[in-house]
Amino acid sequence: MASQALECHHAGAEVFTGDATCRNMSVKLLEELGLPMGLLPLEDIQEFRYNRDSGFLRLVQAKNIEHTFKKIMQKVSYDAEVTAFVDNGKLRNITGIKTNAMMLWISINEVYVPEASPEKVTFKSSNGLSRTFNATAFALGE
Repeated sequence: MASQALECHHAGAEVFTGDATCRNMSVKLLEELGLPMGLLPLEDIQEFRYNRDSGFLRLVQAKNIEHTFKKIMQKVSYDAEVTAFVDNGKLRNITGIKTNAMMLWISINEVYVPEASPEKVTFKSSNGLSRTFNATAFALGE
C-alpha cells in the first residue's frame, strides 16, 4: 500500500541523474523554497526526483553518509534514499535523515524556516523534540 501511495508522486515528477546535475537541482530547489542551500550535503547523488504538483522530493545517493555541520558541531546521517514533501520554507514527512544527540540517533521528520525569523532553521523529530539553529550553519560549503 505504501509503495502505491508513493507511485502516484513519482508520476509526473521531474527526474534528473548524475551527481553534478542532481546537486545543482537540489541546491536550486532549496534556494527556491527559502531554505539554506547547504541543508542536504549529499554525495554521489544518483537521482533527483521532484513532483511540483504534490511537493514530493526524492534524492538517491550511492550510500549512506554522515556529515558534521562544523559551526554547530552537529552530526547528521543521510540514508542512501532521502524523501520529503516540500513547501515554501519547509521539508516535512522526511525519511532518511537522523541527527546524533547524546549518543542516540534521532529521526528528523520536519525542517522549517520560521516566517518571523528567516535567519533561523528549526528541526523537529517524530517524538516532538525540536531544536533551532542559525541558518548560517547550513550555508553551502559549510
